[in-house]
Amino acid sequence: MKLFTAGPVACRPEVLQEMGRQMFSHRSKEYRELHQQTVERLSKFLETKNQIFLFPSTSSGAMEACVRNCVERKMLACINGDFGKRFAKVGEANGRVVEKLETKLGEPTTPELLDEKLSQVPDVEAVSIIYNETSMGLMNPLPELAKVVKEHGKLLFVDAVSAMGGVELKVDEWNIDICFASSQKCFGIPPGLTMVSVNDEALKISERMKNKGWYFDFKLFEKYQKEQSSTPMTSVIPQVAALNKELEIIEREGGKEKRFELYRARMNRIVSGIKRLGLSLHPRPGYESVTIACVNAPAGMSGLTVYEEMRKRGFELAKGYGELKEKTFRIGNMGYILMEDIDEMLEALESVIKPSS
Repeated sequence: MKLFTAGPVACRPEVLQEMGRQMFSHRSKEYRELHQQTVERLSKFLETKNQIFLFPSTSSGAMEACVRNCVERKMLACINGDFGKRFAKVGEANGRVVEKLETKLGEPTTPELLDEKLSQVPDVEAVSIIYNETSMGLMNPLPELAKVVKEHGKLLFVDAVSAMGGVELKVDEWNIDICFASSQKCFGIPPGLTMVSVNDEALKISERMKNKGWYFDFKLFEKYQKEQSSTPMTSVIPQVAALNKELEIIEREGGKEKRFELYRARMNRIVSGIKRLGLSLHPRPGYESVTIACVNAPAGMSGLTVYEEMRKRGFELAKGYGELKEKTFRIGNMGYILMEDIDEMLEALESVIKPSS
């Protein structure tokens, strides 16, 4: 089965081979060296001097970490789809008041909307933004939104789960306080590892926060990172080794800009193909994702039907998500995908939506 999913995604053979090494202790010299090298490579990739923590969890854990470490009472969640809603639910589940800025399906959060909302709720402590809303195939204008958040003096939490590794992300230049992503998306690594960038301001807030729990305590991670180049609990060693290898490959192949060019070229190939088949993308033009295409299902056929028929042909796409489950299907552009895989997938898609051709 060839994967064009929303994650987990196909992994590069070299990365899978790296994960097959015999285990060693997460308190050993070998792990400390691996951990430090991975953190240094990722810091360079993200253009940040902030602390980089390696969480043995998925990114939903990082959402909870943001809330428990840095929100005492109230936050604002920007919502363009189901993962924006999840951030809001995590805040509410942890007893915080959550204001919501929700757009219509397929519409981005704009700087104007955010500025207006923050003027209405000046007592929020932080703002959560989904950089790339996976459920909608929509990319928010993060640099502009970050500027508005900082003009209002708020903390900024960025879910970059399906963006980090595939599109530009300048953590320090854009003044992002906390930014996180998972291994099973653009970096093309099996799930289980979340990378979290945390700046000094967020760490200071965490230091005085009460009842923040233990597992995702930023200050605890900072202590272990500084003293042992490790994590407070057992690390997901194979995934860390895989991330280190993937970052090494990116460096070897010309750096992150080359990687971003590859992602753009692959998505251009996908979008050209679906338009040639008479299909259209769901998000507002100009805000389409580079890493996942949310495609409106053809007339007379549900998105679920397209998904199931493509599976029969050996291609795993992604189902439509949430309210768009029946109306759309999604084509992931993450992980290890070759151009010839895209061409084969588009041929199969044509046979699904135009069976007589």
